[in-house]
Amino acid sequence: MADTVAGFIAALESDRGTGEVINIGSNFEISIGDTASAIAEAMGTSIEIITDEQRLRPEKSEVERLWASNAKARGLLDWQPQYGSRKGFLRGLTETIAWFRKSANLSAYKADIYNI
Repeated sequence: MADTVAGFIAALESDRGTGEVINIGSNFEISIGDTASAIAEAMGTSIEIITDEQRLRPEKSEVERLWASNAKARGLLDWQPQYGSRKGFLRGLTETIAWFRKSANLSAYKADIYNI
């Protein structure tokens, strides 16, 4: 989240990105299964991922992994992620988990509605 906000701020402060489509991405991709495993690792717990064969998508039916190149953002906005790579991803997860573990933060968190 911090990288995305920093990317938005860089875009707002730069005239070079006006009218451009720019990915504010980490240049890092990870599967859903690897994400679940990384969350468990950051929380210091172990999990078992169970695959339901009926829920698997047919081969070549859908994109299973996404990757956003940030080359344009680096070139036009002089922006780069601070949470790129698996190490940065784990650092971001650790910070997010620490935030959620604080009761004061949870009391303000509204999971049942979308608001800004």
